[in-house]
Amino acid sequence: IAKEVAKLLEMKAQLGEDEGKHKFVLKTPKGTRDYGPKQMAIRERAFSAIISSFKRHGAEVIDTPVFELKETLTGKYGEDSKLIYDLKDQGGELLSLRYDLTVPFARYLAMNKITNIKRYHIAKVYRRDNPAMTRGRYREFYQCDFDIAGQFDPMIPDAECLKIVHEILSDLQLGDFVIKVNDRRILDGMFAVCGVPDSKFRTICSSVDKLDKVPWEEVRSEMVGEKGLSPEAADRIGEYVQLHGGLELIERLLQDPQLSQNKLAKEGLGDMKLLFEYLTLFGITGKISFDLSLARGLDYYTGVIFEAVLLQQENEHVEEAVSVGSVAGGGRYDGLVGMFDPKGRKVPCVGVSIGIERIFSILEQRLEASEEKIRTTETQVLVASAQKKLLEERLKLISELWDAGIKAEMLYKKNPKLLNQLQYCEDTGIPLVAIVGEQELKDGVVKLRIVATREEVNVRRESLVEEIRIRTSQC
Repeated sequence: IAKEVAKLLEMKAQLGEDEGKHKFVLKTPKGTRDYGPKQMAIRERAFSAIISSFKRHGAEVIDTPVFELKETLTGKYGEDSKLIYDLKDQGGELLSLRYDLTVPFARYLAMNKITNIKRYHIAKVYRRDNPAMTRGRYREFYQCDFDIAGQFDPMIPDAECLKIVHEILSDLQLGDFVIKVNDRRILDGMFAVCGVPDSKFRTICSSVDKLDKVPWEEVRSEMVGEKGLSPEAADRIGEYVQLHGGLELIERLLQDPQLSQNKLAKEGLGDMKLLFEYLTLFGITGKISFDLSLARGLDYYTGVIFEAVLLQQENEHVEEAVSVGSVAGGGRYDGLVGMFDPKGRKVPCVGVSIGIERIFSILEQRLEASEEKIRTTETQVLVASAQKKLLEERLKLISELWDAGIKAEMLYKKNPKLLNQLQYCEDTGIPLVAIVGEQELKDGVVKLRIVATREEVNVRRESLVEEIRIRTSQC
């Protein structure tokens, strides 16, 4: 008993020492997550598909600071401005974390007096949102933006942006999708002919934007109950916002007795018709829907707006179909750069943002379901030894391979067992093993083992680099 008591007292004394120390809570902040090697491998695949599309269309790349002056971001996002992260005053500047990549881009154009650029920008943005992480909604997340700035003939750059969205979503093989298209001018014209007062345009717009998530009845009661719109105006809006289609709908609305009288709506519908003609030439109208309920909440849009939505897909591995909603969005914002320019010079812009987090959620779920093994390294060859005391030879060989640009690894042990070295390749997916042994060194060769087939060939030391290149290009 005395022994046990002594042990307990010793433990208590140790605990007492720790009492002064702070216990850490090990978690990531709300609305953020870590990405392990496996997730990063999936993410890199998605990024490379997106970047190659942006480059295919001739875009240059830029970067901007993660925080901006608070006044740069204020008043650009409408009702969403409350989601901006403000930072503490540091040395007299009021700063905020960027909310998207579009406003910083407009600031960059105005500041450098650039009137013409096609650029892409991939970086993290921050929103003090209520995260729904299962649906790919975070407080810190990546955006992948492509924008065309400059004075061009109508709808040609806009059509290219939609082509890029179509290209990326097809390339990533996410399943069936539709790209909804509308125009801010058609919306504003529609509000005007339905009797919405000018002062209520933006707030009614954000109500309409909820139509993809909630039924019309709820949107109507929000407009009338919370936002003070007359029931008659709400009912008129209801007749329009439930319409969607293609060229035939545009033609029909151009004949609409009310809309055709409104200058803004008429302009918007004229451009929409032109856009659909170009999209027909690109061969992508099968996935495009002209949708009058699409409103996109941001204040800076002035013309065409669009949003790509993944359609519900039944997956045999997953009990429940994954609904992730919008995976890309964008539009035309001709006035934003002018807000920053001291002389108010306008630079017309149109752009698209790919929602990589949502796309990533789907790819991750899909890979989990398929149980496909994901490689987290790109190592082409493991340098191994068959006997003891060959560490120096392994180091010499691996150095030759690294210098030749070959991706190579070795185990950090003086005398590893051959079986352990081969097992490491099996576990990590390394396709080749370069084995040095006493006999091989005498003969001036290296034994190259193909992990998948277990076939072994002797390769002359001077031809090894070329042999590895040829074999890994076939893997």
